[in-house]
Amino acid sequence: MTTPTTGAQHNTAGGFSTTGFGTQLPFEAINEPGCYICNWSGHLVRVPADGIKPGRSPLLTFRANEPLFVTKISGDPFIPLSKARMLAADCDVAVNF
Repeated sequence: MTTPTTGAQHNTAGGFSTTGFGTQLPFEAINEPGCYICNWSGHLVRVPADGIKPGRSPLLTFRANEPLFVTKISGDPFIPLSKARMLAADCDVAVNF
């Protein structure tokens, strides 16, 4: 599997920068709040600012034989579902919510 290169993505000392709409990145590289779509299932993941602070719990991890990628559709973790579906469609990502 190749690493997707959609959006403004680049490696930094702290991980991936995910500032761009439509950026695809590994799930474990999420380091900014926002709404993400799981590329493998179409599920919506809402990541609030508290969800990425060091020492916060619960910490959510996924394990698989293949890398699990997500697509960032918004920097706002609380956008309405209808808007999340439209943004996902703009990125050509299938939804399951």
